[in-house]
Amino acid sequence: MPWIDSITFDERGLVPVVAQDARTGEVLMLAWANREALQRTRDTGRAHYWSRSRGALWMKGESSGHAQEVVDVRVDCDADAVLYRVRQTGPACHTGERSCFYRLGEDDLPEAGDPRPMLARLEEIIADRERERPEGSYTTYLFAQGPDKILKKLGEETAETIIAAKNEDNAELRSESADLLFHLMVLWRARGLDAGEVWGELERRFGAAPRPKPGPTRAADGS
Repeated sequence: MPWIDSITFDERGLVPVVAQDARTGEVLMLAWANREALQRTRDTGRAHYWSRSRGALWMKGESSGHAQEVVDVRVDCDADAVLYRVRQTGPACHTGERSCFYRLGEDDLPEAGDPRPMLARLEEIIADRERERPEGSYTTYLFAQGPDKILKKLGEETAETIIAAKNEDNAELRSESADLLFHLMVLWRARGLDAGEVWGELERRFGAAPRPKPGPTRAADGS
C-alpha cells in the first residue's frame, strides 16, 4: 500500500508535517499538508504544504528561494503526523531565522541560542574562518600555514589524546579529544571534504538498525 494511503487526515483533510534538517537533526518548522501536498512532495522531491490561511497548495521556497530538498519522509506510529527530513537552503523561517523554533518557552519569549548540535555549529565556524580569515584567529593561522601545519598539529593532538587516555583523569582526555576533533575538522575543510560526507559514511555503516526478530506473541497483560 502506498504510504500516503496509510495517513490519517483530520476532518479538514490535513496532517501536521514537521521539517527536520537531515544532516543536523535540527527541527526547522511545522506546517500542514493535504493528500495533494504529500503526493507532490513524493513526486518532486521538494517539500510541499497546504496553507490554511490562503487555502492553497505551496512549495517551500517558491517565492523566497529557501527550498527544502526532501531526503526522506517518515510517518509516525499512529500515521497522523509526518516528518520531512530535508536539506534546507537558507533559513526555514519567514522571519529570517534558521528555524521557526528560535524562541524559548519563557515569559516574553526570549530568543534561544543556536539549537543545532555542537558539531554542526563547529563546522560552520570553521567554514567561516576559512572564508573570512579574521586576524588573530588560530583557525585562520592554520589555514594560512596550509595542510602540512594542520597535519603536524593533528599528529600532536593524536599523541596527546593517547597519553591522556592512559591517565586516570578523564578531564584531560575530554580536553585532548576536543582538540583532536577540532583539528580533524579543520583538515577536512582544508582538503575540501564536507563533514556531511563523513556523517553520511557513518550513516551507511551504522545507520540501518537491525530489525528485531519476531518472537512469540504475548497477551496485553504480559502473560
